Amino acid sequence: MKPIKLIFLFLIITSASQAQSKKKKGNSKNTESKPNIIFILADDLGIGNVSCYGADNYQTPNIDKLAKEGIQFNHAYTVPLCGPSRALILTGRYPFRTGAVNQDMTAQMKPEAETMIPKILKSAGYVSTSSGKWGQLPLSPAEFGFDDYIRFKGSGLYKSNSDKLERYNKNGVDMALQTDEYFPDVIQNHLIDFIVANKNNPFYAYYPMSHVHGTIVATPDSKPDSKDLFADNILYMDKLVGQLVNTLDSLHLRENTLLIFFGDNGTSSPYSNHSPVNGKKLSGKKGEMKECGSLVPMIANWPGKIAPGSKSDLLIDGSDFLPTFAELAGAELPKQNTFDGQSFLPQLLGKKGNDRDWIFMELGNKWYVRNDKWKLNREGELFDMSNSPFEEILVTAEKATPKAEAARQELQAVLDKLAPQNGILDNGDGSGRHANKEKNKQKKSAEKTEKE
Repeated sequence: MKPIKLIFLFLIITSASQAQSKKKKGNSKNTESKPNIIFILADDLGIGNVSCYGADNYQTPNIDKLAKEGIQFNHAYTVPLCGPSRALILTGRYPFRTGAVNQDMTAQMKPEAETMIPKILKSAGYVSTSSGKWGQLPLSPAEFGFDDYIRFKGSGLYKSNSDKLERYNKNGVDMALQTDEYFPDVIQNHLIDFIVANKNNPFYAYYPMSHVHGTIVATPDSKPDSKDLFADNILYMDKLVGQLVNTLDSLHLRENTLLIFFGDNGTSSPYSNHSPVNGKKLSGKKGEMKECGSLVPMIANWPGKIAPGSKSDLLIDGSDFLPTFAELAGAELPKQNTFDGQSFLPQLLGKKGNDRDWIFMELGNKWYVRNDKWKLNREGELFDMSNSPFEEILVTAEKATPKAEAARQELQAVLDKLAPQNGILDNGDGSGRHANKEKNKQKKSAEKTEKE
């Protein structure tokens, strides 16, 4: 071959090699710009059940490790009941806008009216899964944009027995939980299979766990003579979180994955009575509009992106996840709806962002707005929250100070602007639970029996 041809061939090969190298670099850069998102939603887990929050009676070493390596949020709030809380998180919209003001009304939301997180992220190239409890939410995850799912209705599905095989649904196929299966493991295995299958694609994983919703039963790790099955369930949930993190490490996905751990509401009865923090009883529990009905554990972890070992007093509202994830993914929000959330992505990354001045909570026929020091409810009652989460002090007229009155006016202006009374109102008994009063009566009777 003549020298001129050799030189020409060399130039072609070099050019092709450089182009391929640039393409690989481009793909790598594109992958890095589309981080994975895993949102773990623990069921009925309050701050009094997580040891890094000072829980006296429970240990959560894997969750604590996530906090140590990331950010622990001390003022994260969501609706104090399962269904409406999940609706708030997934739609980024307050209950008076979506109608998710009680458990039954939550099931009436329609995909043509409400756009959930997976559908928004899909426009940015994300694939998604919902692995776990779908509960009071309507239809199936697929109708709201999820590409993959495993779900169960109701709450606290753990085991079957020889008399009754519990049912669940996997991508439209109805299945029976076998007597040798522990459903939290089934959910986790489904999630891990999804992650493995999509490790080269940006993904959003919504992981609403079974734990630690009642009815509390023995875990595979419980000793036959266990005296505290609730503690066993918390420990097993923590174990699953650790296993998930180990899977991400083994697949080399940790550095490109934002992982958020969040509670769907406060601790339920009767376990709230056994969930003090640093020796003090908390104010409120699941289903209540007191502080710890809505104040939940929240941890964000992203190695290399989030500074480790920090604690944040940033106000977080359950509606904030949708705009945060959209900004992270580079996805645009739909124009037809008003979104109530506010992105906290800059703050996650250690940058200056627009901090929230207040959060709004609504359940049934009750609502309140809260800032860092005060809370004002629908009835016009103002509470001094300086000693929360242990105490909320009603500010009576005779004890009102100029600071208290200024706070009242400021918070009332927020409520006047939101005007929840002009939105979709509760059609039940006002509790936010099932609109069917007989169901509520039965539930209260069951709770009373459980306490006794």
